[in-house]
Amino acid sequence: MLLKELSEARGVSGAEDAVRDLILDAVRDLIDEHRVDALGNLICIKHGSNRDDPNQDPKKVMIAAHMDEVGFMVTRINKDGSLRIETVGGLDDRILLSKVVLVGEDAGDGPVAGVIGFKPIHLIPRDQRGTVPKIKDLAVDIGASDQADAEKRVKCGDYVSFQVDYEVLDEGGLRTVKGKAFDDRVGCAILIEILRQRYAFDLYAVFTTQEEVGLRGARVAAYAVDPDVAFALEGTICDDLPSDEDQSPVTEVGKGPAITLMDASFIADRRLVRLLTETAEAKGLPYQFKRAVAGGTDSGAIHLAREGVPSVTVAVPCRYIHAPVSLLSLADAEHTVQLMVAALQKLEEGLSS
Repeated sequence: MLLKELSEARGVSGAEDAVRDLILDAVRDLIDEHRVDALGNLICIKHGSNRDDPNQDPKKVMIAAHMDEVGFMVTRINKDGSLRIETVGGLDDRILLSKVVLVGEDAGDGPVAGVIGFKPIHLIPRDQRGTVPKIKDLAVDIGASDQADAEKRVKCGDYVSFQVDYEVLDEGGLRTVKGKAFDDRVGCAILIEILRQRYAFDLYAVFTTQEEVGLRGARVAAYAVDPDVAFALEGTICDDLPSDEDQSPVTEVGKGPAITLMDASFIADRRLVRLLTETAEAKGLPYQFKRAVAGGTDSGAIHLAREGVPSVTVAVPCRYIHAPVSLLSLADAEHTVQLMVAALQKLEEGLSS
């Protein structure tokens, strides 16, 4: 699975080029066609085995996984050489202080390293130490001596991403790993694995852009593909650490892929939910339901395309999403691959009827 390389690639919403190139290199020999649309979506087509059968009506199944990650954009270069930034996607101000970031393009001399800076605790009045500094009060320090020095290396409009190395934390049963942008590079890694199998129907594997800023890539891709059914692959919320409150976690690491029944962007097609659960039970695969309606996924845009598309989201539980570092179980990711491949093979029966 290509998760390490995908996690360490940089691709804030609207600048997914490096991630797209990495994916295309990985899938080129697994697909029959591909194109990149105006928003940067990578649309890969794997022809179905029954497409030449004159007695069959060709069907299209779309599986989406978004390439983009949350991050920042430089909006101003200060006289002292520090950089003002704005968030791209949903980020919590509480997790930004002192994080290492990379600014600018990977090409040429490469990105510039920096630190999101703020006053040390010694200089913060006691009555303000319990408050969270807003992003407007923060700045990225790239070690420049002044504005002119900074402008030699960065410019307004440059993207800023977190600098995090992928690392295996536990090689045991769950095989936990930590890294950047598991939301949704784990979905991209899973979709690549799904493409290794052949299916009766035409499979449209769509690696989408700008999900974190409004499901934008999926919206135009679904209109273009016009699929019969669709799946979205995600890295989703996980809050399974010990809590004083007696409540069920949204998802749990190590308990298998999470099937979304409903979130803030869509209600899952119950026929597809049934397909997934019955397949998991028949194959003895673990699965769980996402027990919260927070957030949205590409399914939210896909299911509204044209005259409507039956859609469902399947996700890998990830602790600390929309933060610099996330954690997941490789066992969950592999079980998601197994569930999706088996469900797609079972789906062939319904689509051929």
